[in-house]
Amino acid sequence: MRELDGTSFDEAIAGDPVVVDFWAPWCRPCRAIEPILEKLQGRVAVARVNIDEHPQIASRYEILSIPTVMLFTEGEPQGKVVGVRPFAYFEDWLAEVLPAAELDGLAAQRQLDA
Repeated sequence: MRELDGTSFDEAIAGDPVVVDFWAPWCRPCRAIEPILEKLQGRVAVARVNIDEHPQIASRYEILSIPTVMLFTEGEPQGKVVGVRPFAYFEDWLAEVLPAAELDGLAAQRQLDA
């Protein structure tokens, strides 16, 4: 999972859909959600921001609780999930916030890139 910082964050969210996990190393629920997000990487890009190291990014998106997972497309937030949820929840959430063709296209593109 790619770590984002003040320099790489805006570039990472500027284009294709990307799921960003706002987390901290001391947060047990954040560690619990990590394997779930890794499973999503085959369907959509996934990155994360350590809120302790980059509080300005967390503040910009009003992150008050962690873990908070946000989907960005072309630099704009499309939705967020706060707290730990099962993998199926995230699949359903992505299906709601991304058009099906776009989600399927991302999965196909990721397979071609691999």
